Amino acid sequence: MIKDIYKNGKTVFSFEVFPPKKNEEIYDLYKTLDTLTTLHPDFISVTYGAGGSNSKKTAAIAAYIKNICEIEPIAHMTAVAMDEAFLTQLLNELSEKGIHNVLALRGDRPRDMSDEDYENRHFRYAEDIIKIIKKHSDICVAAACYPEMHPESLSRETDLQYLKQKIDCGVNFLITQMFFDNTQFYRFREEAHKHNICIPISAGIMPITSARQLGTSVSLSGTSVPQALSNLVAKYADNPTDLRKAGIDYAINQINDLIDNDIDGIHIYTMNKASTACEIMNGVNA
Repeated sequence: MIKDIYKNGKTVFSFEVFPPKKNEEIYDLYKTLDTLTTLHPDFISVTYGAGGSNSKKTAAIAAYIKNICEIEPIAHMTAVAMDEAFLTQLLNELSEKGIHNVLALRGDRPRDMSDEDYENRHFRYAEDIIKIIKKHSDICVAAACYPEMHPESLSRETDLQYLKQKIDCGVNFLITQMFFDNTQFYRFREEAHKHNICIPISAGIMPITSARQLGTSVSLSGTSVPQALSNLVAKYADNPTDLRKAGIDYAINQINDLIDNDIDGIHIYTMNKASTACEIMNGVNA
């Protein structure tokens, strides 16, 4: 299980991929995974649609990672559109495929979910499904955390209190939301320790390779943009090739600084781009 990998005393490296929308594109993702495998990550995570539409794809991709790539997979689970029967069925399906790691998330509201259905959803928070997961199995469970606090939280203090509640339900390690300012992470880590949050934390790193990507990432996550990154995007706005290189260099510098400051793990949001992951790993002081 992934929780045991963190006990080896080295920086844990991992990647995230997502299921393609079209079934015929799955083979392109498998090629991407084959390339990512050559980088020898410790694990690879597979995202999951909020409404459950990708649950079969997530399980199939995780099985490919486990059985063909021979790397530990972690399957995302989003609580927002689940009930206990569906959750139990999904756990059984993952177990049958030899997958013993899940990332438990609340998830975003599906676009086609009505206000009434959203307000009356079976599981309101990630901790609700974590309790059920731990009740039915000894599976390794990861959860999300937010160095700049969850956008819906009232304060950093309440955000950390909710995170501690989630961990007390049985979370084994954490993966952060993307961030671009390491000082925000170091502050979060220090405050987390004060709240007796002492499980491993992998830093979520999103390499910015286009101006549009930065805008989308910020709008979805609420992550702040440091002046240095903002200046970089403005400088190369008219040169996509140079902007991509500068964005990858920014991610490499961010990762190397985190490694120098004893980070437990690095989790790279690859956007299914193996070439980007390769360039980053070639520049990392691992």
